[in-house]
Amino acid sequence: MKKIYVCSALRGDVEQNQKMARVYCEYIVKEFGHIPVAPHIYFTQFLDDNIDSEREFGIKAGLFLLSECDELWYFGDQISRGMTDEICKAMGIGMKVQFIPEYKYE
Repeated sequence: MKKIYVCSALRGDVEQNQKMARVYCEYIVKEFGHIPVAPHIYFTQFLDDNIDSEREFGIKAGLFLLSECDELWYFGDQISRGMTDEICKAMGIGMKVQFIPEYKYE
């Protein structure tokens, strides 16, 4: 099994973005049998993204988890600033980065 880092937006419509992140995780598990790693679902259960220190911790912890994954898959029709940072970090460490078009998991 591979660990797949789920890269998708959080800010904006947070509720809808978290719902979609869960859809992406389900897709990874059910279609490929891989382990999804989606810090923006997990950390927001106990960290407040609107408090700078907590957001900063979540970002740093997420990037640490990214370094423990096999691949990064990014989803969505727009790439946020945070997603860009995650994609650049993955590419910088030589990790496979893959865009998953929406039609694949609908």
